[in-house]
Amino acid sequence: MAKRVGVDKWLFGVTLLLVFVGLLMVFSASAVMAKERMGSPYFFVSRQALWAVLGLIAMTTLMQVNYRRYNRPAIVFPAVAITTLFLMSVFLLHDSHHVYRWIHFGSSSLSFQPSEVAKPVLVLFLAWFLQDKLSVIHDWRNTLAPAILPSLVFVALILGEPDLGTALVCAAVTALMLYLAGAEVKYFVYAAVAAVPVLYFMLFRVPWRRARMLAFIHPDADPQGAGFHTIQSLIAVGTGGIFGRGYMEGLAKLFYLPEPHTDFIFANIAEELGLAGAVAIVVLFVILGYRGLRAASLSKDIFARFLAFGITATILVQAFFNMSVVLALVPNKGITLPFISYGGTSLFFMLASVGVLLNLTREID
Repeated sequence: MAKRVGVDKWLFGVTLLLVFVGLLMVFSASAVMAKERMGSPYFFVSRQALWAVLGLIAMTTLMQVNYRRYNRPAIVFPAVAITTLFLMSVFLLHDSHHVYRWIHFGSSSLSFQPSEVAKPVLVLFLAWFLQDKLSVIHDWRNTLAPAILPSLVFVALILGEPDLGTALVCAAVTALMLYLAGAEVKYFVYAAVAAVPVLYFMLFRVPWRRARMLAFIHPDADPQGAGFHTIQSLIAVGTGGIFGRGYMEGLAKLFYLPEPHTDFIFANIAEELGLAGAVAIVVLFVILGYRGLRAASLSKDIFARFLAFGITATILVQAFFNMSVVLALVPNKGITLPFISYGGTSLFFMLASVGVLLNLTREID
């Protein structure tokens, strides 16, 4: 066993800094809208702060829990089963604009998004399942098929909500972990071919997604409709310049930029803090990614290696998708920016996952 040391201070510090920046930017992006709609400029940031406190408590607690405790079927299978039940239960509840993503607690404004639980649970399952399957990873019947089964179930249920963005994150993380395990490239080609009809239906046969795809290709064709998100996001990014308009001085959030505190918060950062602020955020994610992947590469325990890689990959893939949407590099998918965007469930489980990651860094020389 490796010598026991303290947690990775870089990883810990960067995570805290991202959460702090997130609270500042949620307040900046939402204050005017919250005052107009909710009667208080602190409506969204106060809720985000509550979830941040709960998430930091979870992170610091899980830092102390030996990660090996999760490496048991008695933990893994109930986690998969409960997550599946959560994902199924949303379809039995009242929808919000024909979307089934949240479990609401009574008449309160608090809600819980089961798809956010699916990501860490999927990483946990794959880490547990793949750790002793490296020598037989090419056996598609007894190894690959059982490995991707929970992912297929989660992705299918999340697509039904519908939430294509989170489904793609789950699929991407699954593919990356299988690649790390040594799966042959031909299986990824088969999977991609099989996914083409599903993606075609989801992107081009669903009217509002088809409009998004066309708007992504030609946003100027419908500037007041389907192309509005993309155009306003690029305007916000472009007007920020090198150092931005200044904190709280952004204009796009004043009912021009849709969802400035959630999906498009990176555009608000670029407008108010400029290229310098946007690059600083990217650098923080690069540091976090480097420390997480370093932990994975230096871990002598195969389970820890997969766990560290999966947690880090989830954060990086989601951050990449969010920033790419804001910069119009990919179509709008409705994915939050980890630790920064408004969203309590996402923030809580991201911080809890980092707590697990920090614990396993204790045993890295």
